[in-house]
Amino acid sequence: MIIDLPDTTTTAVTRTLVRLRDEGGAVALGRVLTLVVDAEAEDVEQAIEAANDASREHPCRVIVLARDASRTTARLDAEIRVGGDAGASEVILLRASGEMLAHSDTLVMPLLLPDAPIVAWWPSELPEHPSEHPIGAMAQRRITDSLACSDPLSTLRRLREGHRAGDTDLAWTRLTAWRGLLAAALDQPPYEPVTHAVVSGHETHPSVPLLAAWLAHALRCPVDVVREKDVQGITRVVLERESGPVVVTRPDGRVATIQQPGQPERTTAMPMRSLRECLSEELRRLDPDEVYGEVLVDGLERVGAA
Repeated sequence: MIIDLPDTTTTAVTRTLVRLRDEGGAVALGRVLTLVVDAEAEDVEQAIEAANDASREHPCRVIVLARDASRTTARLDAEIRVGGDAGASEVILLRASGEMLAHSDTLVMPLLLPDAPIVAWWPSELPEHPSEHPIGAMAQRRITDSLACSDPLSTLRRLREGHRAGDTDLAWTRLTAWRGLLAAALDQPPYEPVTHAVVSGHETHPSVPLLAAWLAHALRCPVDVVREKDVQGITRVVLERESGPVVVTRPDGRVATIQQPGQPERTTAMPMRSLRECLSEELRRLDPDEVYGEVLVDGLERVGAA
């Protein structure tokens, strides 16, 4: 069910939410957090779809602030989506324009769940410093996605410069399977140190330098980055050791092949992760991701990607 509230106020939106709960219990109360999505108008529906899917694992109130740059007058149009249109959450869509965009926090605050953690998410372009943004300043976690930005690598450097505890990036979340696979490969005999590593992947994909930075930070060895065209994400990782290299390849973006000295070649499914999967993973934790912060600040410098 979608309820339209054209040319409205946040007070009217709140009253409608209360009425829905009182009349039919359409708005459930068992929410674990408030997810505030600060999106460009063209990104709204994709962000809502991902948030709805993630809400089935993390019931939450989703507040979507849609920035409408095509209108110059100050106006607020709202939608309330519940039931089948909102996954396991309720979605409040605020289409704001004009002067209201300069006070986005005042639009969101009356709609926050009381005594519940706040997570801010920018699905595409992000502010200069997310932690200093009016919405980011009131959130425990701030989720960005450098891959969805117009200049991913420049955005990654900007995130490094302005990093604060509680920040994370979905380009890092996309590395969870890679990190687990590489750690498992090294957690087997002969337990030799890695002397050199090479990470290959798409030339503008931010997960490529982030994985190289993680290896450089964790293994304290030289790591080279090989940038390729017309590939999907990360395609190959080589970890050099005295007894021979550990080689993991994923040329098709679906299946990874692992080669290690003295062991048969193995394959494992490792498809490119969806937006919904990455968002769900980040909503599982509300404490700062310290490893991401260390990799962003220390690791990127080690691989010359700072």
